[in-house]
Formats: sequence, structure tokens, C-alpha cells
Amino acid sequence: MQTIAEPSLTLSQRLAAFFHLCKPRVNSLIVFTAMIGMFLATPGFPPPLRFVVASAGIALVAFAAAALNCLVERTIDARMARTSWRATARGDISVLETVTLATLLGAAGLWLLHTFINDLTMWLTLATFVGYTIIYTLILKPATPMNIVIGGASGAMPPVLGWAAMTGYVSAEPLVLFLIIFLWTPPHFWALACYRRADYALSGLPMLPVTHGVAFTCQHILLYTVMLAAASLIPVSLGMASWLYLVAITVLDLIFLGYAMALIRNYSDALARRCFRYSIFYLTLLFAALFADRLVTF
Repeated sequence: MQTIAEPSLTLSQRLAAFFHLCKPRVNSLIVFTAMIGMFLATPGFPPPLRFVVASAGIALVAFAAAALNCLVERTIDARMARTSWRATARGDISVLETVTLATLLGAAGLWLLHTFINDLTMWLTLATFVGYTIIYTLILKPATPMNIVIGGASGAMPPVLGWAAMTGYVSAEPLVLFLIIFLWTPPHFWALACYRRADYALSGLPMLPVTHGVAFTCQHILLYTVMLAAASLIPVSLGMASWLYLVAITVLDLIFLGYAMALIRNYSDALARRCFRYSIFYLTLLFAALFADRLVTF
């Protein structure tokens, strides 16, 4: 008996699928932190054209990395309710199409950075791409429950990229911003992994709540949140920020610590979900506070 072939995606559906493979919500925060790095690196305001081109180059490479991540993890994504809708998991977009998309985006981004910004930014962005797609996605994520701790270095690079794009060098200031995001990543991701632990158990990935339990994971969430709170004060001690940032980050840290301690005392999936959502709010406002502080003291 002959089967009827499934209709192919329309052009608009295909473009929408490509768009979602690039993880725009995640990458919007990545590009935002890179932009703040550019502002902090520049006396006054960064040159508008250089700012736009650098942001576009970093964004395009980040989109390429996200698309390849979806491709590599397509069989894992298909097992998880959170990601089973992705076009690569459903088979709506082929391997060749995804690789082509990622290649075009990544090459365009690196070309922009090489041609109009500087080679240091291009090479650092390429290293970030390799760190995320190969070291984290292919090697660390399926190998160890501490994958996000080590792999988080790639996600912490954008402020360094933004700083290098404006100055041509890397100094202590962007490394502090790197440290903040590096320490933020584990509690952010582990909160998600806690309330999605059934999904991760099905995926076969050795996520910390699956391999060591929720209580152990919550203890580590608190540990990293304490270290994050300490690191978030370094911009003040280095003179990168003043009273406005200090007030804002004190409030943000206290709330984050409150969530972390509440998870240990009385865990629930709903609380872990709120902690995860707050962590995004936290990092966004931290960098916004750095920007606002810079405007006030400029």
C-alpha cells in the first residue's frame, strides 16, 4: 500500500524553523552582554558603525553555534518534551540544510569581525564557537555532570569579545565580566535541570540532578550563587562601577541568595522554575546596572 508523503515546509515555515534553530532568546542575552562590554570599554559611547558591525558579527557566529548544537543534539532533543519541537529533532530540516545555514552565518560573522573590527576579536569569537560546539556539546555534555561548569566558559566570553572589538586587547575588566557570567551559569542551568530532571533522565545526559540528586544540586546552586555574589562586587573594587551599580547588585544578590537557600530548605519544581527565570532577570539587570552606572558617572 502506497503511503502519502508528508507535505514539505512552506518557505515561511522553513524560515521560522531556521530562526528558532538559532536560539534567538538565548543569544539575545549573549549579544546584550557583548554590547555592554563594548560600552564599558569605550570612553563615552562606542563608534556607532563599529558597535553595530561588531554586534552583528558576534551574533551571527552565536547563531551558527546554536544551529550546530541543535543538529548535534537532535536525537537527544527528540526525547525531551522541552526540545522535541525543534525542526532538527522533528526531521523537518535536513542535516545538509542545517550545516549550510550554520556555515553561512558563521562565515559571515567571522568575515565581518576580520574585515571591519580586528583579528583578535575574530579569533576569540572563533575559539568561543569551537568551545561551545565541540568542547562543550560533543565532549563535555555527554561525559560529565559538571559539564556546564567547564562548558560555561564559552557562554561567558561575549563581554570579552565586546571589549576586544572596541580596544583591540583584553584587560582585567572584561575578565571580571567573564568571571561573573562563568559563575552565574551553573546555578542558572542547574535550576532548569532540577525541574526538568525527568526530561534529562530520558535524554541520557549525565546532568547533576539526575546523577547526584536534587538535594546535592541545590547545595551546589547555593555554593555557586555565593561565589557569584562575591564576584559581582569586583567591578566596584576595580573602579568599573560606583554607587548605583553597588546598590542594584546588592539587591539582586540578596534575592538570588534567597532563592538558592529556599531551594535547599523546601525544594519544589515550581520554586526551581522561579529561580531559573530570576537568574535570567538577574544577569540582564546586572549588565543593565553596569551600563546605567556608566551613564550616571560619565
